[in-house]
Amino acid sequence: MGRPFRQLIDEGILDRAAALFAQHGFAQTSLKSLADAVGLSKAGLLHHYPSKEALYDAAHAVSRERARQVRDQVTALTPGPGRDRRALELLVDVALERPGLVALAFSSVTTPESHAAALEEDDLLVFEMFAVDLADPEPERLIRVIGALGALAVLSLSVHQVGDRTTWRPRIVATCVDALGH
Repeated sequence: MGRPFRQLIDEGILDRAAALFAQHGFAQTSLKSLADAVGLSKAGLLHHYPSKEALYDAAHAVSRERARQVRDQVTALTPGPGRDRRALELLVDVALERPGLVALAFSSVTTPESHAAALEEDDLLVFEMFAVDLADPEPERLIRVIGALGALAVLSLSVHQVGDRTTWRPRIVATCVDALGH
């Protein structure tokens, strides 16, 4: 057992907590609802994370780390359709594995209560993956990247409700690639 098992438990806790934060916002998500969602008592949850704030921060930290991993895997590739496809494949894999993190990453758009400062670094990492220069973005490219990411979020969250990951994965990637205009 040991560390890998604990890490899996923590990642599961963070993913389910991230989904609640995304759905209800930070202020409206109670410690009790978080504990119930992860199948622990409040004391048990506080054993893993000392506060709701620590849990929220940890969810964002995991999201940023996953984004960094994807960025690092695609940065060496030449910008263009091949790099875009690889970034989308990796992002879809993350989204299918941890839907709560995806929901939290997009919560700045979907919930009125936004923690924009916490999401700013995540947003920059994603745009780096697609070689979008936010200082001087080309409007069509920016819109297409945002559209592809929106499709990725909606479809990857939907698959957990109505689909099969194995069947949906290539279709999600294809839809996102199409949104980029490749």
